[in-house]
Amino acid sequence: MFELHDQTALVTGGAKGIGKGIASVLARAGARVVIGDIDEDAGRATAAEIGGHFVRLDVTRRDDCRAAVAEAVERFGSLEIVCANTGIFPQAALADMTEQDWDTVLDTNLKGTFFTVQAALEPMRRQRYGRIVITSSITGPVTGYPGWSHYGASKAGQLGFMRSAALEVANDGITINAIQPGNVLTGGLEAQGEEYLAQMRATIPLHELALPEDLGHAACFLASREARYITGQTLIVDGGQILPESPDAVP
Repeated sequence: MFELHDQTALVTGGAKGIGKGIASVLARAGARVVIGDIDEDAGRATAAEIGGHFVRLDVTRRDDCRAAVAEAVERFGSLEIVCANTGIFPQAALADMTEQDWDTVLDTNLKGTFFTVQAALEPMRRQRYGRIVITSSITGPVTGYPGWSHYGASKAGQLGFMRSAALEVANDGITINAIQPGNVLTGGLEAQGEEYLAQMRATIPLHELALPEDLGHAACFLASREARYITGQTLIVDGGQILPESPDAVP
């Protein structure tokens, strides 16, 4: 099951973190993986590591997204899977947040998702098949966190976009779904130190932080042929983080 041989996948923001986890799992499942990222050094390194192909991609530029899709199709002949994963999460207190702070996050996380998905429609419609997976978050759609009002808005916006977009492409054999990560053990999180990580683990019922590959496995399922009857849905991958109604409920 979930075998992706003879399929091409484009993973945006695939150089590091969750995107790298998704790209790695898709490659192990047999997909030809194209990593699109603005970080050329990390992107090329990850592509070499998993046997993929790198294309420089700034998702805030519509032409970049179209060019990345075109390159994937030209190189491999088709594009079956798109994982719209690129995202940024700078903190800014609401009272101090500038218009530029807001625009930068919304342009990258929400407009970037729109540009990526829109660019993939032509080849997917032509072949009457496609799997699109958006990386959203629990922050915004389900929970909140101080300093992330712009981030939360972008992540909730992705899900609103997804549901209407899924209806528009359903007759073309294309599904659009989303994963919603909780706390993921990426390089940026590890840099906070073990005391910080221990505090985070204590609030999660499974008492573990997600690995990037955990999100990759969820994305791989939604990107598979077997997920053909699922569209417009979200899959929360958080170790039970949102379940407790108070800290006392965590065993």
